[in-house]
Amino acid sequence: MSEKTENSSNPLDMFKWVIVFALLAGVITANYMYGEISVLYRAIAAVVIVAIAGFIAATTEKGSTFITFAKESRMEVRKVVWPSRQETNQTTLIVMVATVIMGLILWGLDGIIVRLVGFITGIGA
Repeated sequence: MSEKTENSSNPLDMFKWVIVFALLAGVITANYMYGEISVLYRAIAAVVIVAIAGFIAATTEKGSTFITFAKESRMEVRKVVWPSRQETNQTTLIVMVATVIMGLILWGLDGIIVRLVGFITGIGA
């Protein structure tokens, strides 16, 4: 992954972030205040405004760094060798069997301990 050694921030970036947060706060407030308007129209407006806020955020330095990180992460996920369906089913079956066996062992130990404590204390269980 790429590393930047510079830590310079553009003064315009702070203004952009204020606009982004104002837009997002405005969406939340408008959704609350205009509850009588159809949910469809409010959802469409919210999606449009969030998209605009995302575009503005993407033009900042941190936003472009995040987009670069997301692209690099996507490339790394493509390199992963995923298990086949058969391997997944077999592994799932092994985990389920191991869980049942451990459950039975713990159930048995619990029963033995309850009977032992009941015998020692004289309280019938």
